[in-house]
Amino acid sequence: MSQRLCNVTTGTILASNVIEARTFWQRTVGFLGREHIASDDGLWISDCSSIHTIGMRTAIDIFFLDRQGYVLRIAHSVAPNIAHLSCPLATTVVETGTAVHLGHDVLIGDKLALT
Repeated sequence: MSQRLCNVTTGTILASNVIEARTFWQRTVGFLGREHIASDDGLWISDCSSIHTIGMRTAIDIFFLDRQGYVLRIAHSVAPNIAHLSCPLATTVVETGTAVHLGHDVLIGDKLALT
C-alpha cells in the first residue's frame, strides 16, 4: 500500500506513491531494475543510514532523516552505480524519483513524514 510523503514543516505533499520498505525483499530490491522512477514515487527505508545505487538505471533523490523525521542530509540526482552514500546520524532514508523537491523547497531541518 502506498502512502504520501509530506513535508510537515511546509505542509506540502512531496510524493503520493511512497512504499514503506518493511520486508527484507523490499529493502533489498527497492528501485533496482526500474528504467524510470517518477518524481511522485518513493521508498521509505527505516532503520537505515546508508544506501547504494549499484544496479540502478536512473538517478534518484535521497533524504536522510533522524529518528524524529527531520532532514539531516539531501542528495539530489544521485547517479546510478554509487557504491556508498551515508549519513551516520540518520535512522531513515527516503529515496524518490528525481525532482521531487522542485516547486517544494525541502531544507535541512524540515520534518518529513508518511501520511
